Amino acid sequence: MSVAKVMQLIKGESSFWINRERLFTHAFEWAVEYFAISVSPSSLERVRFYIRNQEHHHKKISFKDEYEQLKKHCETPHTATT
Repeated sequence: MSVAKVMQLIKGESSFWINRERLFTHAFEWAVEYFAISVSPSSLERVRFYIRNQEHHHKKISFKDEYEQLKKHCETPHTATT
């Protein structure tokens, strides 16, 4: 299954549930874009730790700043933007 298909399913099912449960006063919609990156098995525990502690982590660095750093770190000739 492609990453695009997985994201379509996650976004679709979660927004359906959020709206069915009326978790917001307005209709919930995901942004059109998404970011995906693969992780090697040797890094899984580090990623799990990050996910568990991201609320605390983002008190030190904003999501936007971290995202920009990650994009720069992962940049290849195929993903570079001008």
